[in-house]
Amino acid sequence: MSLPFPILTPEEAAELIDHGSTIGFSGFTPAGAAKAIPRAIAGKARREHAAGKPFQVGVLTGASTGRSLDDALAEAEAISFRTPYQSSTLLRKQINSGQVKFVDMHLSMVPQAVRYGFLGPVHWAVVEACDVTAGGGIVLSTSVGASNTYLRLAGKVLIELNSKHPASLLGMHDIFEPLDPPARQEIPVYACSDRIGSPICVIDPKKIAGVVLTNEPDETGGFDEPTPVTEQIGENLAEFLAAEMRERRIPPEFLPLQSGVGNIANAALAALGRSKDIPAFEMYTEVLQDSVVPLLESGRCRFASTCALTLSPAAMARVTGNIDYFKSRIVMRPQEISNHPEIVRRLGIVSMNTAIEVDLGGNVNSTHVMGKTMMNGIGGSGDFTRNAYLSIFSCPSTAKGGKISAIVPLASHMDHSEHSVQIVITEQGVADLRGKDPHERAHLIINHCAHPDYREQLRCYLENTARTSHEPLSLSLGLAMHRQFLRHGDMRNIDWSEFR
Repeated sequence: MSLPFPILTPEEAAELIDHGSTIGFSGFTPAGAAKAIPRAIAGKARREHAAGKPFQVGVLTGASTGRSLDDALAEAEAISFRTPYQSSTLLRKQINSGQVKFVDMHLSMVPQAVRYGFLGPVHWAVVEACDVTAGGGIVLSTSVGASNTYLRLAGKVLIELNSKHPASLLGMHDIFEPLDPPARQEIPVYACSDRIGSPICVIDPKKIAGVVLTNEPDETGGFDEPTPVTEQIGENLAEFLAAEMRERRIPPEFLPLQSGVGNIANAALAALGRSKDIPAFEMYTEVLQDSVVPLLESGRCRFASTCALTLSPAAMARVTGNIDYFKSRIVMRPQEISNHPEIVRRLGIVSMNTAIEVDLGGNVNSTHVMGKTMMNGIGGSGDFTRNAYLSIFSCPSTAKGGKISAIVPLASHMDHSEHSVQIVITEQGVADLRGKDPHERAHLIINHCAHPDYREQLRCYLENTARTSHEPLSLSLGLAMHRQFLRHGDMRNIDWSEFR
């Protein structure tokens, strides 16, 4: 390939990066994440640290990334601040210890926050592509994320041209960036399959400081085999949505679906695909996982709009091996568009996300363990939840072998308030909170979602809250189950008098 840009080794590219730089990396999950250059930046950080020199960079991405980006930079202690979302075990430890500053953001708001200057200048964009033209045309690989915004705003650009991803992905992307206020207009997406932008990103070729040639698969792993718990959650979800159709609260042609990331989401989509009561559907979501590929092949999913193809190597091979078929059924958009509240509300999306814990008022904690230890971040769940036609949260009713209840009197951290959460689902059942007052919600959640080991304990909590206020809340007892776990390693067998 003949290009008018320097062909660099990863190490040569890393040498261009200075201490204190802010870098906008490609990647939305490990899909499409830069790999070779961040590993080389980590190597430079180690050399600089060994020489007694400081070297850290600010890291912006679309969402989480792969081990060659977040893990490699964290191992080299090369990250000064990170936003908006991550899933690295080591980086999580550094965030919770205060070593790395972490800004938890709604994913749809990241690109505009960068444009507005809220996060400071972007010195470099480092993105993975499957093709590059001499005129500055860039065909992104398996995700868009915020790459288009970083490419446009960055002072300089480095490109990983990854031959593992075929150039035939051209046409699967739909790159659109809205104007900023006061000139912003509506985003003209009226159906999941609408394409409103360009298949490529186009930048000033003078900004491209170099191209690194790579041949590496995305660092996505497979998913755990379904468990009886995740399968039951999926079945409960499918039965609930089928009942909504029978009651005509969902139209007969059904509504677009959004699904979060992980094993529960995979099981839920598989259950919907199996259900004879659910018609063929479309998706308007931020991530496509393995379970969607056979649904697209069979026609159970007619079309999928996404931000990333977060697929195992085997599933990705099925897509690239039949690329024309899938290009007519998949579009990849920037996260600013895939998660945009305007479109979520217009299309009437049914949102399905996971929770760490749900309290008796219907408030959801999806980010912090015991209220203070960050897991990954809020991600895109809030973008969809607040604006969905139906907002659904699901989780197993217990964790840690039953020592932790996911249903608690008061959420130890709140990401999604009772005003946005409509449906709660565990393997125990479904709590429909629509049109219910706080006391009714509390009883529904206990009776339908809490594990039997905790139901009586939760009812005792309610008995300790006087029915003289709108909310069944006790400030002294609200976090007693969390304190019970921290003291005794188990939330069960609580003595409420101990916490008065």
